[in-house]
Amino acid sequence: MPRLLRYLLPPLVALLAAGCMKWDYGRTEAVALPEHGLFVVCEGNYKFGNATLAFYDPATGSVATEVFLRANGFKLGDTAQSMVVRDGVGWIVVNTSRVVFAVDPATMKERGRITGFTSPRYIHFVNDRKAYVTQIWDPRIAVVDPRRFEITGYIDCPGMTFETGSTERMVQYGDLLFVNCWSYQNRVLAIDTRTDRVVDAIETGIQPNSMALDAYGKLWVLCDGGYEGSPSGYEAPSLLRIDAATRAVERRFLLPEGAASELTLHGDELYWLDDAVWRMKVTDEAPPTAPLIESRRTHYYGLTVDPASGEIYLADAIDYQQAGIVYRYTRDGEPLDRFYTGITPGSFCWK
Repeated sequence: MPRLLRYLLPPLVALLAAGCMKWDYGRTEAVALPEHGLFVVCEGNYKFGNATLAFYDPATGSVATEVFLRANGFKLGDTAQSMVVRDGVGWIVVNTSRVVFAVDPATMKERGRITGFTSPRYIHFVNDRKAYVTQIWDPRIAVVDPRRFEITGYIDCPGMTFETGSTERMVQYGDLLFVNCWSYQNRVLAIDTRTDRVVDAIETGIQPNSMALDAYGKLWVLCDGGYEGSPSGYEAPSLLRIDAATRAVERRFLLPEGAASELTLHGDELYWLDDAVWRMKVTDEAPPTAPLIESRRTHYYGLTVDPASGEIYLADAIDYQQAGIVYRYTRDGEPLDRFYTGITPGSFCWK
């Protein structure tokens, strides 16, 4: 059931819960993280304010949990969504708490925060002075100044309302930024980063949830197909190949029915989740017929590949109530080890 929590998030309740979020300051301690490693963003439970951040050191196999709380003396917030590290600053997007934290990735000390969002999902840096933050339950993408920690404007997304608005992940190709519209949508938007305007909308399968841009200028879009009874329809998952320059859909690969998510690119190979872990080369003419890593009949919820070693990390939410597990595999899918994190590990960020 990948991304189950996002399907169940009603917009009105989310806004009310976000408005009640408070940060209670307490005791702090020194945190010193190594130069290289993996952040694990753990959502926690919706409306419980128990999101956490863990850090795994591949060199030693050690894991540090609650690194944000320990360094700052207050909890991360409600439903942590994603994280990126850019130019020595870590940016953590906390969805239901409607905040983006800026931290020192070595000490985890807060450097600043951006507030005023409806329901932020992901952050993408256009340059040092401008970044975009996508949102759900809002037809606008926020434009922010990361130096001043403030929202400076919005990009209006056509065909959306506050009830149906949904923008997710972002991939840049030259001056164009591609944004997939996920919840109850079937489009990828193209934004001119020079003017902050939507210049094109590419029709995809139902609910495009993740994207990747390969070295050949091809944009890959994974669509989960929705679910039975969805007002936007229901179809088999699909993987699309789009020419980023012409914005034309070149190929559509149909996938087995399931809950396809978490498309990830490593070199010339694509990885994604669909009950199991699947892999194919960007030059393949057909999708794989067997998974790389078999299903454990559990709730796989996040996927990443070590950019240096090619090792595969797979987050298991288990029952969304207890501490989750991250499994580590060789690039050939052989198990190596595992470690525990916070509740509902959902996304990763390499440092």
